[in-house]
Amino acid sequence: MVRPEPIYDGFRKAGEAFVCMSCGHRYPSEAETPFLKKSAKPSVFSEADKPVIPEIFANEERHHCCLYCKHYVTSPFDQRCGLTNQKTEAINLCVRFEEPPEKQV
Repeated sequence: MVRPEPIYDGFRKAGEAFVCMSCGHRYPSEAETPFLKKSAKPSVFSEADKPVIPEIFANEERHHCCLYCKHYVTSPFDQRCGLTNQKTEAINLCVRFEEPPEKQV
């Protein structure tokens, strides 16, 4: 068994030395360590096994929720619609959605 130890040049990592955990002998590099074998990670899953991410909103609805609306007003106590003055949530959808004007820098 061997453990890697970083080699520093000042505060920069310059490389790694490998130290035998039983006798303490230092090997200067991974290539010069006689019993170190890199084992490849087993490929248990394929691309077909990845989960499909569901899409909740269609692309045209994606930014039409109250959070991105011009009339969305937040305070430390609640969230309100500036048009109707009713409580709302950031993820609600509204037919009166208006995009805010572009922010000037």
